[in-house]
Amino acid sequence: MALSSLVRSAAASTVAAPRADFFSSPACDHFKLRSCFDLLEFRLYAPLVSSEKVVSSSLGFSRNLKSSIFSGAAIAAGPSASLHKSNARSVQPIKATATEVPSAVQRSSSTGKTKVGINGFGRIGRLVLRIATSRDDIEVVAVNDPFIDAKYMAYMLKYDSTHGNFKGTINVIDDSTLEINGKKVNVVSKRDPAEIPWADLGADYVVESSGVFTTLSKAASHLKGGAKKVIISAPSADAPMFVVGVNEKTYQPNMDIVSNASCTTNCLAPLAKVVHEEFGILEGLMTTVHATTATQKTVDGPSMKDWRGGRGASQNIIPSSTGAAKAVGKVLPELNGKLTGMAFRVPTSNVSVVDLTCRLEKGASYEDVKAAIKFASEGPLKGILGYTDEDVVSNDFVGDSRSSIFDANAGIGLSKSFVKLVSWYDNEWGYSNRVLDLIEHMALVAASR
Repeated sequence: MALSSLVRSAAASTVAAPRADFFSSPACDHFKLRSCFDLLEFRLYAPLVSSEKVVSSSLGFSRNLKSSIFSGAAIAAGPSASLHKSNARSVQPIKATATEVPSAVQRSSSTGKTKVGINGFGRIGRLVLRIATSRDDIEVVAVNDPFIDAKYMAYMLKYDSTHGNFKGTINVIDDSTLEINGKKVNVVSKRDPAEIPWADLGADYVVESSGVFTTLSKAASHLKGGAKKVIISAPSADAPMFVVGVNEKTYQPNMDIVSNASCTTNCLAPLAKVVHEEFGILEGLMTTVHATTATQKTVDGPSMKDWRGGRGASQNIIPSSTGAAKAVGKVLPELNGKLTGMAFRVPTSNVSVVDLTCRLEKGASYEDVKAAIKFASEGPLKGILGYTDEDVVSNDFVGDSRSSIFDANAGIGLSKSFVKLVSWYDNEWGYSNRVLDLIEHMALVAASR
């Protein structure tokens, strides 16, 4: 990786701001240090300086780069250092942007668990519930689905052909109550979201996973029932859109309805963010090879809006449209208009893969790009962006909670400015984790006010 790129990324993520008079000190004047970037560049090459004793005594760090402390600012040893231990939680890794560690926002101990309701018990709704049972910060208190009764809901939660059997306990108490891992979950069956008594059920946050109420006006019906916030588990035409690890810090407390974007946008955006911040993306085309979803046909059937989409899912590779690449421009405005893409629906049950082919502003080899992505995956984006250099296939990522796992061996570079990048994602499990992570972030923001 070019030194300037490494310095820019590492400085922002590992060096706290020194005191105001620091850069006017004699030591900095001697070594011509005028900024944090100069400081980090100097630090990276400090062992090469002949006057090591002068370096150590004047600048406050020893040759042992593993534990340097300077003017109260800890400087990490390198890309493999953990940049977020102080903010880690017991279940999920902390999220961060590609170039900075977010400030810690600790929840009040009196706040307790965030109470969540789920509308729509499809693939995402069920997995959100499964994952929530393993977290200590979120509790699902109610599920609404007008087409499923309590007994069938218990069955659908217990058995899953892709992710296996539910590891906890499920009991049907009565027609309106389930007991999951010893905790009661209310079962509701309302077609109109405005009729769901979320406030009475104790749900402050509602996951809108029916796939029907995806606009601000439609999702607002949940607020009439007493919900405080609504998280749409799909792209939205007009709701603010967030991708955890990319732009969740732009969330404002007055946003009552938000979108968690799509699973593909959640895969593409962290990858595009790292590459753009390090090398600049002039333009790019994305293809997602996407697993079958519930909206497809098992055999050929009518599909007036999408003729090809009506063909049998298990028999065909089906070209399809997707707004995932363009949506990246909503969460990364600097890429607005620079990305577009399409999809191929393939006959696999789960796990999809993004192919991003882009032209870079700065010259960089494929090795440079790999290094930048690996750095982000091990530090500021750990838990969101992954990195593998093993010979993997799609089934190796079933149940992977990360949004995007870069496949170093699958990509290729044509020139210093033209690369193809490949990244995997469990379009069900990874995305459902991000839904809950977004809720957690919203709750932290509310608790900090």
